[in-house]
Amino acid sequence: MDTGGGPNGTARYVFRVTSRLEPSLPEVTVEPAAFETTLYRAADPPGEAGWMFFRDHLWRGKLGDETYLRDVTEDVLDVAVVSISFSELQTDEAYLDSLRTAIGDNLGEFRADTVDEALKKYLGSSIHVGIREGSRSE
Repeated sequence: MDTGGGPNGTARYVFRVTSRLEPSLPEVTVEPAAFETTLYRAADPPGEAGWMFFRDHLWRGKLGDETYLRDVTEDVLDVAVVSISFSELQTDEAYLDSLRTAIGDNLGEFRADTVDEALKKYLGSSIHVGIREGSRSE
Protein backbone atom coordinates (compact mmCIF):
# COMPACT_ATOMS: atom_id res chain seq x y z
CA MET A 1 0.00 0.00 0.00
CA ASP A 2 1.34 3.38 -0.92
CA THR A 3 0.87 5.70 2.01
CA GLY A 4 2.07 8.76 0.12
CA GLY A 5 0.03 11.91 0.61
CA GLY A 6 -3.09 12.68 -1.40
CA PRO A 7 -5.11 15.88 -1.12
CA ASN A 8 -6.93 14.51 1.95
CA GLY A 9 -3.90 12.71 3.34
CA THR A 10 -3.53 9.02 3.99
CA ALA A 11 -4.06 6.56 6.79
CA ARG A 12 -4.05 2.85 7.46
CA TYR A 13 -5.41 0.53 10.10
CA VAL A 14 -2.84 -1.71 11.77
CA PHE A 15 -3.72 -5.16 13.09
CA ARG A 16 -1.70 -7.87 14.81
CA VAL A 17 -2.57 -11.27 13.39
CA THR A 18 -1.57 -14.68 14.71
CA SER A 19 -1.83 -17.36 12.04
CA ARG A 20 -1.29 -21.08 11.98
CA LEU A 21 -0.09 -23.23 9.12
CA GLU A 22 -2.00 -26.48 8.81
CA PRO A 23 -0.35 -28.83 6.29
CA SER A 24 -2.84 -31.03 4.47
CA LEU A 25 -0.51 -34.04 4.43
CA PRO A 26 0.15 -35.97 7.67
CA GLU A 27 3.80 -36.52 6.73
CA VAL A 28 4.41 -32.75 6.52
CA THR A 29 5.09 -30.64 9.60
CA VAL A 30 6.11 -27.02 10.05
CA GLU A 31 7.89 -25.19 12.86
CA PRO A 32 6.81 -22.86 14.08
CA ALA A 33 3.26 -23.74 13.10
CA ALA A 34 1.96 -20.44 14.48
CA PHE A 35 3.39 -17.02 13.73
CA GLU A 36 2.48 -13.39 14.29
CA THR A 37 2.45 -10.76 11.59
CA THR A 38 1.26 -7.21 11.08
CA LEU A 39 -1.61 -6.54 8.69
CA TYR A 40 -2.17 -3.08 7.25
CA ARG A 41 -5.50 -2.01 5.74
CA ALA A 42 -5.71 1.26 3.85
CA ALA A 43 -8.23 3.65 5.40
CA ASP A 44 -10.74 4.90 2.86
CA PRO A 45 -10.78 8.66 2.30
CA PRO A 46 -13.18 10.46 4.65
CA GLY A 47 -16.60 10.87 3.09
CA GLU A 48 -16.09 8.09 0.53
CA ALA A 49 -17.53 4.58 0.64
CA GLY A 50 -15.99 2.56 3.48
CA TRP A 51 -14.62 5.52 5.41
CA MET A 52 -16.60 4.55 8.54
CA PHE A 53 -14.72 1.24 8.86
CA PHE A 54 -13.57 2.26 12.34
CA ARG A 55 -17.15 3.00 13.43
CA ASP A 56 -18.41 -0.32 12.10
CA HIS A 57 -15.63 -2.55 13.46
CA LEU A 58 -14.00 -0.91 16.48
CA TRP A 59 -15.10 0.06 19.98
CA ARG A 60 -12.80 2.00 22.29
CA GLY A 61 -9.76 0.87 20.30
CA LYS A 62 -10.66 -2.83 20.28
CA LEU A 63 -12.37 -5.06 17.73
CA GLY A 64 -16.11 -5.11 18.05
CA ASP A 65 -16.45 -8.58 16.46
CA GLU A 66 -13.15 -10.46 16.45
CA THR A 67 -14.73 -13.61 14.99
CA TYR A 68 -16.01 -11.75 11.93
CA LEU A 69 -12.69 -9.98 11.29
CA ARG A 70 -10.76 -13.20 11.89
CA ASP A 71 -12.91 -14.94 9.24
CA VAL A 72 -12.48 -12.06 6.76
CA THR A 73 -8.73 -12.05 7.38
CA GLU A 74 -8.52 -15.81 6.80
CA ASP A 75 -10.19 -15.31 3.43
CA VAL A 76 -7.83 -12.47 2.51
CA LEU A 77 -4.63 -14.19 3.67
CA ASP A 78 -5.68 -17.74 2.78
CA VAL A 79 -4.24 -19.06 6.04
CA ALA A 80 -5.82 -20.07 9.36
CA VAL A 81 -6.06 -17.06 11.68
CA VAL A 82 -5.91 -17.84 15.40
CA SER A 83 -6.39 -14.27 16.58
CA ILE A 84 -6.53 -10.70 15.36
CA SER A 85 -6.35 -7.48 17.33
CA PHE A 86 -6.46 -3.82 16.40
CA SER A 87 -3.27 -1.89 17.10
CA GLU A 88 -3.76 1.62 15.78
CA LEU A 89 -4.82 3.97 13.05
CA GLN A 90 -1.65 5.37 11.49
CA THR A 91 -2.38 8.69 9.84
CA ASP A 92 -0.91 11.93 8.65
CA GLU A 93 -2.20 15.34 9.73
CA ALA A 94 -4.08 15.95 6.46
CA TYR A 95 -6.06 12.70 6.76
CA LEU A 96 -6.83 13.30 10.43
CA ASP A 97 -8.09 16.81 9.60
CA SER A 98 -10.29 15.41 6.81
CA LEU A 99 -11.52 12.66 9.13
CA ARG A 100 -12.43 15.19 11.81
CA THR A 101 -14.35 17.27 9.26
CA ALA A 102 -16.23 14.24 7.90
CA ILE A 103 -17.13 13.07 11.42
CA GLY A 104 -18.34 16.59 12.28
CA ASP A 105 -20.50 16.62 9.15
CA ASN A 106 -22.01 13.25 10.18
CA LEU A 107 -21.95 13.49 13.97
CA GLY A 108 -25.35 11.80 14.34
CA GLU A 109 -23.91 8.63 12.75
CA PHE A 110 -21.53 8.35 15.71
CA ARG A 111 -23.99 8.97 18.53
CA ALA A 112 -21.60 11.52 19.96
CA ASP A 113 -21.81 15.18 20.88
CA THR A 114 -18.35 16.12 19.62
CA VAL A 115 -15.78 14.90 17.11
CA ASP A 116 -13.33 14.12 19.93
CA GLU A 117 -15.98 12.02 21.69
CA ALA A 118 -16.63 10.07 18.46
CA LEU A 119 -12.92 9.42 17.89
CA LYS A 120 -12.41 8.24 21.46
CA LYS A 121 -15.59 6.13 21.39
CA TYR A 122 -14.38 4.05 18.44
CA LEU A 123 -10.60 4.41 18.23
CA GLY A 124 -9.82 4.92 21.91
CA SER A 125 -6.34 6.37 22.15
CA SER A 126 -5.10 4.30 19.19
CA ILE A 127 -4.42 7.11 16.71
CA HIS A 128 -0.80 7.53 15.67
CA VAL A 129 -0.05 10.64 13.65
CA GLY A 130 3.12 10.43 11.65
CA ILE A 131 2.89 8.27 8.53
CA ARG A 132 5.97 9.08 6.54
CA GLU A 133 5.18 10.28 3.05
CA GLY A 134 6.05 7.61 0.53
CA SER A 135 6.40 4.80 3.11
CA ARG A 136 5.28 1.44 1.76
CA SER A 137 3.81 -1.69 3.20
CA GLU A 138 3.41 -4.87 1.21
